[in-house]
Amino acid sequence: MLIPFGLAGVGVLGLAGWSAWVGRKAEEMVPPDGRFVDVDGARMHIVELGPKDAAGPAIVMIHGVMAQLRNFSHSLAGRLAKDHRVILVDRPGWGHSRLTGPRPDLVRQGRMIAALIETLGLEKPLVVGHSMGGVVSLALAVERPEVPGALALIAPLTQMVEQPPAMFRGMLVPPVLRAPIAWTIAVPMAVAFGKRGAEAVFAPDPVPADFTIAGGGALAARSAAYEMGSFEIRMAEQAVPPLVARYGEIRVPVSILYGRQDNVLDPALHGERTVAEIAGARLTLVEGGHMLPLAHPDETEAWLRGCWRRWAEAFSSPLPKSPSPFRRFAAPSLSHKGRGSIGAQFPLPLWEREGARRRRRWEG
Repeated sequence: MLIPFGLAGVGVLGLAGWSAWVGRKAEEMVPPDGRFVDVDGARMHIVELGPKDAAGPAIVMIHGVMAQLRNFSHSLAGRLAKDHRVILVDRPGWGHSRLTGPRPDLVRQGRMIAALIETLGLEKPLVVGHSMGGVVSLALAVERPEVPGALALIAPLTQMVEQPPAMFRGMLVPPVLRAPIAWTIAVPMAVAFGKRGAEAVFAPDPVPADFTIAGGGALAARSAAYEMGSFEIRMAEQAVPPLVARYGEIRVPVSILYGRQDNVLDPALHGERTVAEIAGARLTLVEGGHMLPLAHPDETEAWLRGCWRRWAEAFSSPLPKSPSPFRRFAAPSLSHKGRGSIGAQFPLPLWEREGARRRRRWEG
């Protein structure tokens, strides 16, 4: 009777050993690209690009679930770094960032990103969040409103959904089973079906041929990635609704970019509804799926540069002493498409209202 149990034990140990080997190989394929910064609860892996003395606010980029910072460096960040300071971040528990405390919820992650920004000495950066990184960016704006200058959210998770996207439902397991699954069947499944999963996330756009290494995709085939992904998907069920209830408190400029054919998150729910709940928020729709930074870098870069320019003009450029009172109280412009019903009550976009506030304080 002991023989079957013994064989099962050998099989489990074999799967665990093989999973550990695959994880090491994945990290050899995608090694750390930058340096590490310690914050409370994590040792954060970051990559710094562009001139440190670039004019205007820096750009901080935060990736989504089952991802890492090479999602940005693959096609997008280098373009921005030609004339901007850009910081790419592996979120706590992802990529090469290591947790030194409990797994953080959304609010805690927002505070950790805030601590990183302060440690780097960045003043009011433009925070870019993709997918799950979008809701982490919103948590940052809610919890530490004095830290970010503006948010630029790309295909962000912003609202609670009844169930996660189909490609992530295999992670909906009870916490007690998370580690056993991660160290037995999760890695073999990731290796066997990873290509199919990537195609589903990118659809209808093609997966870049070099995504496994240049895009950091290999790091998703690790036990640690499954455990963190399972935790975040479960955690989001409880953490997102209280955050949504506080969107009305956000006072930094928020811009959202969505692909009309997004196969992971619904642009109407996570885009249109959210801009209606955040004062002055703007929504832009383009052709494409969920992975816009890799699949549509031209459109994403142009949109981000527009977000940065509006923010920099209001807060980094010299301020005129006597702005026109007619400009300050102009009627809403029809060009501000995507402004929510709350934002429509205000006569100027948020960054221009804040710029006017700073002018009045400066004049005084």
